[in-house]
Amino acid sequence: MAKYIAQVVDRRGQKIKEKIEANSAEQARTMLEAQYAEVGKVMKPGEIDLSFLEGFLSKVTVKDKAVFSRQFAVMINAGVAIVRCLSILGENHSSYKMREALSKIKIEVQQGVNLSDAMRPHEECFDTLYVSMVEAGEIGGVLDEVLNRLAKVLEDMAKLENQIKSAMTYPLAVGFLAVAVFFGMTVFLIPVFADIFESIGTELPALTKLMVFLSKTLRTVEGFAWLPFLSFPFANVFLIIIIINIAFFALRQYYKTPAGHWQIDKLMLQLPLVGDLLQKNAVARFCRIFGTLTRSGVPILSSFDIVGATAGNVVIANSINNAKGEIQEGGMLSVALDRDKVFPILAIQMMTIGEETGELDTMMMKVADFYEDEVEQTVKALTSILEPVMMVVIAAMVGVILLSMYLPMFKVFETLG
Repeated sequence: MAKYIAQVVDRRGQKIKEKIEANSAEQARTMLEAQYAEVGKVMKPGEIDLSFLEGFLSKVTVKDKAVFSRQFAVMINAGVAIVRCLSILGENHSSYKMREALSKIKIEVQQGVNLSDAMRPHEECFDTLYVSMVEAGEIGGVLDEVLNRLAKVLEDMAKLENQIKSAMTYPLAVGFLAVAVFFGMTVFLIPVFADIFESIGTELPALTKLMVFLSKTLRTVEGFAWLPFLSFPFANVFLIIIIINIAFFALRQYYKTPAGHWQIDKLMLQLPLVGDLLQKNAVARFCRIFGTLTRSGVPILSSFDIVGATAGNVVIANSINNAKGEIQEGGMLSVALDRDKVFPILAIQMMTIGEETGELDTMMMKVADFYEDEVEQTVKALTSILEPVMMVVIAAMVGVILLSMYLPMFKVFETLG
């Protein structure tokens, strides 16, 4: 038998180190869990604990939550106790942060705390939407059904995110390649030709002078001689990168302000193609989440608070919040959402039909299906447009460099002729 050591928490909540002998780390964990409320990583003496690094790098994705919800629903439906479900899923989950959260949730549930209340402090793993639906499932006694609905919502959200990421991968990669090619040719190729033209003594065209100046600026520190510490090759490149990062940081800070958040989100909705994609994605998310919440038994006004927080755009979230105030006074959902002219007219009309027929949740689901398909088609259209545009941009960048090098050669040939 080998010796193992682990950080454990006893029944009084005190952290201590415990040594134990067992045939394997799994057996050691099982033995410790029978004695203590919480068991950390089980290691051999002298082994380095890198769990802090794993926790720093770990991230809980939408897909992680969807898989957890589906597995949790299956186990509850099979009659497995909630504590046992949390123990099994927590030990086998791929995300470190999810394992840590489930371990703490299991302890609280063992002490008699409701599952939704135990999940609430762990916002990185279980947001307001998740906790509210779990709470509705607990009250209605249909937790497995609610978890299945949650899994479906999260799977749809993950699918949309993957489609958008896939659409942006190609343009970003091509854009990076274009900048790298332009930088390489400007820094390493143009100086060779510039030396040749200088030795000939010919007058350079304006375009060639501009590219030579750009090349010298990137290669030297002449343009920033007032900064003596920037006296190494390509120092200007680093300075430009620093300036760009400062600009992005300033933009992010401005976006965190209420006025900046509103202005940038409003501008994003007005952009061609991108604005249409963001609007359709927000409408699909609103309808899917709102329909799922109302179908799961969450009160309509509470649903508005949850949906507004997950809209992804402050302009659309503001329209949802305004609609909540009107509904509190007895107004109709479709009329309230139509006032700010943020939602598409087709979505408003389908909501009106759902209210008239008393099947609003069903109609919301159909609207979500429709706009999710629209998002998919918009992403494909955006990708098909971006591909030729990026190729034209690359051709233009390379063409400018080649033209700047060949123009002096034509002038030399004319002189010789």
